[in-house]
Amino acid sequence: MMLDILNLLIMSYRYMRLVLFFDLPVETPKQRHNYRVLVRGIKRNGFYMLQKSVYIKLCLDSQAADSSIKQIYEFVPNEGSIFVLSVTEKQFASIKFILGEAITDVINNDSRLIEL
Repeated sequence: MMLDILNLLIMSYRYMRLVLFFDLPVETPKQRHNYRVLVRGIKRNGFYMLQKSVYIKLCLDSQAADSSIKQIYEFVPNEGSIFVLSVTEKQFASIKFILGEAITDVINNDSRLIEL
């Protein structure tokens, strides 16, 4: 009985990754300001940079991912393009690095307890 409850709790956490892609114009001072507002906002909401204009966030489940996506709308400028892709942690873990390497200065795992 206790094992069934534990398995149910573990399965309720379906880790997701949000991959945010954006391309914003930065030709005028106002456009550069909008770019900085977006980047600052998504960083404050837990995203970290994978590449220029590509940011990643780890979420506990699809509900948390949906909530994070709604928060992005606060920072969306009037021009440019912004896309969000939701993938499971298992799918994200299969990423292949062809050139370059993973960022190692970011805590990037789903452990509940992290020892520093």
